[in-house]
Amino acid sequence: MNSEIFDALNLLEKERGISVDFMVDRIKKAIVTACKNSYGNEDCVVNVDQAKGNFEVYLRKTVVEDITDKGKEITLEKARGIDPTAGLGDKVAVPLDTKDFGRIAAQTARNIIRQGIRDGERDRMFQEFESKHQELVSAVVEQVDPRTGAATLTIGKAEAVLPKSEQVAGEVLREGDRIKVYVADVKETEKGPRAMISRIHPDLVKRLFEAEVPEIYDGTVEIKAVSREAGSRTKIAVYSHNPDVDAVGSCIGSKGMRVNHIVAELGGEKIDIVQYSDDPKQFIASALSPASVVDVVPAADGSRACRVAVPDDQLSLAIGNKGQNARLAARLTGWKIDIKPQSGFYEEPAEEPAEEEPAEE
Repeated sequence: MNSEIFDALNLLEKERGISVDFMVDRIKKAIVTACKNSYGNEDCVVNVDQAKGNFEVYLRKTVVEDITDKGKEITLEKARGIDPTAGLGDKVAVPLDTKDFGRIAAQTARNIIRQGIRDGERDRMFQEFESKHQELVSAVVEQVDPRTGAATLTIGKAEAVLPKSEQVAGEVLREGDRIKVYVADVKETEKGPRAMISRIHPDLVKRLFEAEVPEIYDGTVEIKAVSREAGSRTKIAVYSHNPDVDAVGSCIGSKGMRVNHIVAELGGEKIDIVQYSDDPKQFIASALSPASVVDVVPAADGSRACRVAVPDDQLSLAIGNKGQNARLAARLTGWKIDIKPQSGFYEEPAEEPAEEEPAEE
C-alpha cells in the first residue's frame, strides 16, 4: 500500500465529499478482517502514515517453543530476530506484507472498502440534507421522468426527487432549470437518506420572503401565518415589531419589486400581503383583502366563527373564484367565516360558515 491509495482517497474526498479519515478507518477495519480470514488472527496493529503515504501492518503473535497455529504463534528464535528481549509467552508484533493476503481476504477487503464508500456517501448526503432541513435551497433539474413527471434535482453534491404531487400545477420543469425548493423533511431509509422536497409547501413562500425582505430576515417584520393554494394564490399575514416600519410595505418593496421577484419565482402566483392583528375582527377584515369589509361579528357562543358583512357589489370579490378568497382567509386566520352582503347581513344565515382550517406557520 503506497501513496497511490492516499491520492485516490484525496480524490474521493474532493469529488464525493467522503473524508480521507473516514475511509482510512474503513481500510483499517478491512485489513483486520483480511488478517482474520487469511491467518485466523485479528490481533493486529495498523499504523497509517499519511505524510509518507503508507500503511504498516503488524500481526501480534505469541512466542512458543513449538508452533501449532502459524497465524497466531512464532518461535522464540524468530521472535528474537524482531525483538531481542522477547521471551516465551510474550506477544511480538510481526511486520506483515499485505501482498501475502489471500485472494479471499483481498476480496473481503475490497468489499468493505466499497461499503465504506457507500456508507460515507450516505452519511454525507444525510448531513447535507439535514443542514438544509426546513430551508429554501436552489436546485438544478437533472432529468424529468416522462411517465411519472417526477424530477430528479441536484442540491449541492446530493440528489433528491421532486414528485409530481409536490410540483406546482401547470409548471413545466426542464433539464437544466434552476429552481427553488423547500426541504420539508429528511428521513433515513433503507435506500439511504431521502429529502422530502416541495414546491407547494406554504413555508416555501415564507422562506422566499425571508430571503427577499431584509426586515423579515432581521426580525423587525414577522410572518404570522401563510395560507396557500400553490400555483394560484397565497395569503401571507405580517406584523411589524417596530412602529416606524410598515410590515406590508416592506414586503411589497419599492414599486412592488420585492413581491414581484417572489411572484416571478412562483410562476405568476398571486400573493395577498395582509396586516396581522391580535384583534380577530381586524385580522379577518384584512384577510379578506382585496375586498372591503363593513363589519365582522364573532359568534355569540365564543367559538372561532364569525359573520362578515361586505358591500353588496363586493360579495363575489370577497368570496373569490370558486370560494378561494374566503377559503384562504379562513385558513390564514383559523376562523370559520360566513360572508354576507351588507343588505342581507341581518337575515338568518342561509349556509354553513366557511370551514375552519388551522393557520400554517
